[in-house]
Formats: sequence, structure tokens, C-alpha cells
Amino acid sequence: MMRDVQQRLALPSLTALAAFEAAARHLSFTKAAEELNLTQGAVSRQVAAVEAQLGLKLFERVRQRVVLTAAGSAYAGEVREALARLTAATVNAMAFRGAGGILDLAILPTFGTRWLIPRLPGFFQRHPGVTINFATRILPFDFAREGLDAAIHFGEAVWPGARMHRLMGEVIVPVASPALVARLGLAEVADVLTVPLLQQATRPRAWGLWLAAQGLSADRAVMGPRFEQFAMVAQAAVAGLGLAIVPRFLVEDELRAGALVVPFERPITSEEAYYLVYPEEKADRPALAAFRDWLLAECGTEAAGQVG
Repeated sequence: MMRDVQQRLALPSLTALAAFEAAARHLSFTKAAEELNLTQGAVSRQVAAVEAQLGLKLFERVRQRVVLTAAGSAYAGEVREALARLTAATVNAMAFRGAGGILDLAILPTFGTRWLIPRLPGFFQRHPGVTINFATRILPFDFAREGLDAAIHFGEAVWPGARMHRLMGEVIVPVASPALVARLGLAEVADVLTVPLLQQATRPRAWGLWLAAQGLSADRAVMGPRFEQFAMVAQAAVAGLGLAIVPRFLVEDELRAGALVVPFERPITSEEAYYLVYPEEKADRPALAAFRDWLLAECGTEAAGQVG
């Protein structure tokens, strides 16, 4: 009896699962065979073995092509995630032959390219055995589903199920090209209301907060061209498309070069902040711990600043 239960619970082989996942992704046994360097017949046999073991029909033929059944579609997604996690785990295990390991890190694109990455040589000098893989994420996500170890997050100190360390706040300023300032004769802060306001998609309240702080009407606060990233907003401002509202530290290069100016020195401090975020269960991973300690020191933040 116990042997029968064990047989029913036995998992399909990785080879069979890889064949099924490739066939499901391509909706073609032929293309799956080409990808895996197998024959079409071999892929078909592996898929048939998975179906027999599960007692489910995963594919059906419709007009000379294969399509996933409802069960097959659901199973394919789970198998794909499981194979990705196994691949990542294998790569990480191999990396531990060195001294550090691998950190899969989600970053905000402009913060990553303009602030974090230029500082990373100092980290790698201290931790040459650590490899960091970067992904771009703008909004909070599910760490377990995404397969990422940590993230740089901007917003409130809220991320369920995760540990958060405050890195820094930011000072927000309006910026424009010198040519635009001269052409429109921007002299008084109220002149902002006559200029196109460049919008950053993930900061829809930024102009409203700044205008309110100056005692100005916020009726036009969300009107104007919209961009996904601060780097695009900054470039649009350099090109003279309008006035941008940005974290000052992200446009220091343009300000030093004279490509942008701050026409009104009326900064405001953001109500939100940047955080390092990661799942509680990953806190002691060597690569993450090394990066966390370095990043907190780089930001001048002590571990006592942890929240959540």
C-alpha cells in the first residue's frame, strides 16, 4: 500500500518536465525538439510520460496543431516557475565555490543607473566573490513569484512580509533648460503655471505637492507630457520640452554641466523615501548581507534605521 502511494506521488523527471515546458511555450513539439536538441518523437514520449504520471490530458490536437488543455495551461505556468527556481538555485550553489554568491536585485531604473551603479566598484572591491544580477521593477511585487532576493524601493515603509531599511530621502526641485528659461522669461515662481509641466508616471502627485508648497493653484499639476522614468523626464527637460520636477540628486550631472538649471530655488522634501527591501527568510544570505551592510554605510544609514 505504501509503495502504491509513493508511486502515485512520484514526480516526473526533470527531462520530461523540460520537454513539456518547451512544448507548452512553443505550442509545438517540433520547435521544442529543436530547442532541446531532441527528436520530435522523444519530446512526444516525454510529454506522454508526464500525462500518464499525472493522469491528465495536457495537450489536444486542433486543426493539425497542438493546444494546451486548461489543466495543461495551469501546470505549464507552475512548471516554468519551478524550473526557473531550480536553475537559479543551481547557479547560486555553483557560485558558492567562490566567497560570496549571487544577489538578484530589483532596482529603480534611474536610481540604479545614476546613483547605485557608479558606486558599485567600491562594493566589488570589498566583495569580489559576489555577483549581482539586476532587474528593473518600478512597483512592489511578490518576491516568491518573481524569484528576486531584494529590491530598491521608493515610497512608504510598507511592504508586507518583507524587512525594510531606510536608505535616504530626497529633495525635489523644478529644473529646465537654460534656453527655455531665457526664452520664456521665467522670473517669478508663478511663471511655472505658464510652462508645460513634464510628468513622471510613478510620481503623479509630485507637481501638486510642489505647487501647493509655493501657494500656487494645482489645477495644472497633472497636465503635460508623461514619461515612465526620471531619466526620460530629465532628457525631455534638457531638450526644452518643459519644466520637470525631479529629485535633485538624480540630475546633478546635468546641473553641473549646465544642461539644466533650477529656475526657482524652492525645494521641498519628499514625504517618501528609498528603502532596501527583502524577504525575512533571506536576511542571512551572505551576498545579501554583504550588500545590505555596504549600502547602508554608503547611504550613511545605520542598521537602527530599519523599519518593518
